[in-house]
Amino acid sequence: MAVAWRPALPLITILALIVYEERVSIPSCKIVLGAADLSQPATEFVADPEDLKVMVVANLLLLGSEAGFVELYFRDYYMSKFFQKSFEILNPDMLLVLGDVSAKGSELTRAKWVSVLHQFHGLLGPFIGLPYHVILGDRDVGQCSSLNVKSVHWVASNFPGLDSAGCGAFEISNISFVSLNSVSLLCGINNLRFGVEKVVERESVELQMEAEDATEPMNEYSEIREINHNFGWKANTVSSGSGPVLLLHFPLHKTADSSCSADSFRKSLKLSRESSNAPDGRGLVGIGPYKLSHTLPPNVTEYIFQALKPRIVFSAHTHGFCHHLHPDGTHEVTVPAMTWNSGDDPGFVVATFHRNRRAVSVSYCSLARESHVIVAYISFTVVFVLTMLIAKPPLLRCLRR
Repeated sequence: MAVAWRPALPLITILALIVYEERVSIPSCKIVLGAADLSQPATEFVADPEDLKVMVVANLLLLGSEAGFVELYFRDYYMSKFFQKSFEILNPDMLLVLGDVSAKGSELTRAKWVSVLHQFHGLLGPFIGLPYHVILGDRDVGQCSSLNVKSVHWVASNFPGLDSAGCGAFEISNISFVSLNSVSLLCGINNLRFGVEKVVERESVELQMEAEDATEPMNEYSEIREINHNFGWKANTVSSGSGPVLLLHFPLHKTADSSCSADSFRKSLKLSRESSNAPDGRGLVGIGPYKLSHTLPPNVTEYIFQALKPRIVFSAHTHGFCHHLHPDGTHEVTVPAMTWNSGDDPGFVVATFHRNRRAVSVSYCSLARESHVIVAYISFTVVFVLTMLIAKPPLLRCLRR
């Protein structure tokens, strides 16, 4: 009777491991920004069924057909569980992916890119039925010296809502979004950059017209305005924060007194050094075309602010989370990497756009550390071996002889 429970010990250990895998996949979220217009604290925002909840992820760094055993059966397995649990708990209305879907996209043939796309669609799982938008990162298309118009167009054509330059503009629940191919904005005179600037100027003109329509109601005697389709630079007189939600891969330029913590900046530099020193690129999938501390230059940043007057900016690339307040009062949220391929501290962001206000509340969601999960698996393995020995004492006695 005293030993009747012993044979059940291994089964209990396996059940405990299953429960652990489910619980460790649950994201831990905390509000970091209560309102983009800063008129009210976060505690005054009550969830409304008509609010638009968007899950924002970045830097998936998928390897496709080049993925090894660890990536396929451990890291990708858990990233898929992260997506699934986040969807079940947060119930978002939309998914945004801010670039670097592929770890080595700029070096891949089209056949290998297809394997990355298949892997990406497999990861989406429950998000397949929801609207989603993907922008291009430097790992997806390469740096300026290797930018190829045809290649960028082909990659962009595989993601919904992107034009041939890798840009997009869409509206959902009366919230306007604009995504720009920020890699092209780093480069000099080229067709891709012209395409991006054309999108910026078009959105700037539409924003100006909407503002004029709101302040100057038309009547039957009003003169019909002529629209200037010459996209030469013209200052936008619309107030800051009145424009669309801006989506970028590279962060905008920040002043020396950036509100990003020093720890976040040091982490980016550490990750950059680790990536370049990795002998086989397995852990951190090698270094990308640009350093993790790279941002858009000051003149491009000023150009974007003057033309688009963004409501809020979401960027990526650094692999770490950052919330920065620009001098004109615009908030920029840099989204961390959502993969263990970039480091030990993955995460993502959830943005809630409140329907009855211009406010945006933002939550940072952290995910389980790879090192913690590995330690847990080792512990479960040791416990399982011990329970097997306890469950079969005759076998243990035989081994002692």
